[in-house]
Amino acid sequence: MARYLGLRLLDAIPTVFLVLLLVFISMRILPGDPAIAALGDMATTEQLQMFRERMGLNAPLWQQFINFVIGVLALDFGRSLMNNQSVLALIAYNLPYTIELTIVAMIMGITAGVPLGVLAATHHNQKTDAGVRVFSLLGYAVPDFYLGALLLITFSLNLGWFPINGGGTDFVDRMYHIFLPALTLAVVKTAFIGRLTRTSLLEVLGKDYVRTARAKGAREPRVIYRHGLRNALLPLTTGMGLSLLATLSGSVAIELVFNRPGIGKLLISAIAERDYAVIQGGVVVFAMFVVLINLLMDLLYIVVDPRVRVK
Repeated sequence: MARYLGLRLLDAIPTVFLVLLLVFISMRILPGDPAIAALGDMATTEQLQMFRERMGLNAPLWQQFINFVIGVLALDFGRSLMNNQSVLALIAYNLPYTIELTIVAMIMGITAGVPLGVLAATHHNQKTDAGVRVFSLLGYAVPDFYLGALLLITFSLNLGWFPINGGGTDFVDRMYHIFLPALTLAVVKTAFIGRLTRTSLLEVLGKDYVRTARAKGAREPRVIYRHGLRNALLPLTTGMGLSLLATLSGSVAIELVFNRPGIGKLLISAIAERDYAVIQGGVVVFAMFVVLINLLMDLLYIVVDPRVRVK
């Protein structure tokens, strides 16, 4: 296990380096001058020059890139060009909101999606199965930001059942604030996981060992959950890993719609202000989470399916 983990970490190094390079280049080709964005159009040439010198924007690109990589390795993303705050502090404040939104949305999606998929598979080609498939189609078709806007207008603005913005304070208040944003993301997750569960379980239920279990008189719930769903977990694990990544990226739009704190909202604001340091730090954190989630999914395969051998 330790050797496998080490090999996977080594495989991730080129990916991380490529992400750092692409982020750095992307920030430098964005239109606009960060010095003018920070100081305004009325700033003098001397003020702009001093700002660029202080922020290291006058150094050669190769030197800026090396400083950027060294800073990332030391968890030092620099300071915001707009307000001179530590980028690491800004990320540390906003990251928990994004993580909790992703986790709650995934829990809601799995809790609803797996039973729906099982229900559809056990009622194959019946009305229940057709209903689940229609829901899955609609769940894919409706953009999450559009659904979020509808939920916000209906349940927050019109009915007043949920808050319009913010992230909450204590645990109960945070869950109250997060319900609608998480529900928005969970609808898409439920549709995806439900359809994947249905497909995987139908394939497993057609296997010879399932027919043998039924011929021996095993009860149907045991056949479905012990022999069927248990052996359908590997493709489900893959799908849930992809869904988790999609939820993490989808949180960007949802944080804007519901005006709640988070890395996504921080990044959008930084892009509008041409704040290189914040954009670089936020994108790198997102990339690290993608690498980490992929690594965890690879390790989970071994737990879910013992037939997967560590080489």
